[in-house]
Amino acid sequence: MATNDPLLAPVRGAEHRDLNGVQIDITPAGTGRVRRVVYQPGFRWSTHMKPQVNTDLCMHAHVGFIVSGEIQIEYGDGCRLRFVAPQAVAIEPGHDGWVVGDAPAVMIEVDFEGNTATQFGMPAIHGH
Repeated sequence: MATNDPLLAPVRGAEHRDLNGVQIDITPAGTGRVRRVVYQPGFRWSTHMKPQVNTDLCMHAHVGFIVSGEIQIEYGDGCRLRFVAPQAVAIEPGHDGWVVGDAPAVMIEVDFEGNTATQFGMPAIHGH
């Protein structure tokens, strides 16, 4: 992906993955990792990822910072949150999410694979 935008350029030294149109660059950091994730306009978790992971909602926690673009998430109980760059992000497991608008959403996340929620003291699934 050649670009002049440093937010979209390949991350030096990172492992690169493309997953259903989502570009992910992963760099190890201690017991966790730092991820730069690029969600393209039109991306919606329930459309693009749900068929592959076979869960009703995204069960991964996302903690980091949205540096470009805008996303909206909706939890299973109907709660909605919108994140607009620049903004810190803390999304509990149990959500759908989508890109708002015509620009990619770029997030920098700190991640512990399946243990992200536990490591950050978040619930295993969103609830009130």
